[in-house]
Amino acid sequence: MAAGTVSRTAHFALHRLVLTEQGGAMAPPTGPGSQDPQALFGVGAVRQDAWLGAMVPKRWARRSVTRHTIKRQIYAVGSEHETLMLQGAHVVRLRSGFDRRQFVSATSDVLRQAVRAELQQLFAYAAKRLSQPAPELPQPAQERAAAAGESIGVAP
Repeated sequence: MAAGTVSRTAHFALHRLVLTEQGGAMAPPTGPGSQDPQALFGVGAVRQDAWLGAMVPKRWARRSVTRHTIKRQIYAVGSEHETLMLQGAHVVRLRSGFDRRQFVSATSDVLRQAVRAELQQLFAYAAKRLSQPAPELPQPAQERAAAAGESIGVAP
């Protein structure tokens, strides 16, 4: 989740960690001997499949039936958007609870439809955001001057 949030809705957040190829295997940019934080999951041999995890805290969904219903919806909608998730590890996190007064039953069709609609929105926004080219970073003044053929120096 430290890699960043790709998209957010009222109840969910989608986090993405890009997996890079290192030594013939897809691996997170951290690992044994790295000074960076360690990844929470292992990546085996060449892995180009989609990685999807669901985090539904008890704080936001008290009943286990509700948590499992939400997780099933996350995996179902995630499988529909598998091409979006290639070469990356993704976690969908429930960030706020659904109102128990509005969704009385833990497994009601109304709750499933609401969760599914919001997850569709989450993945659609992520697809839109990931399809946009990355913005170019500004070059430092010396690099810009060197590219333009000018020289920057200290005045005598």
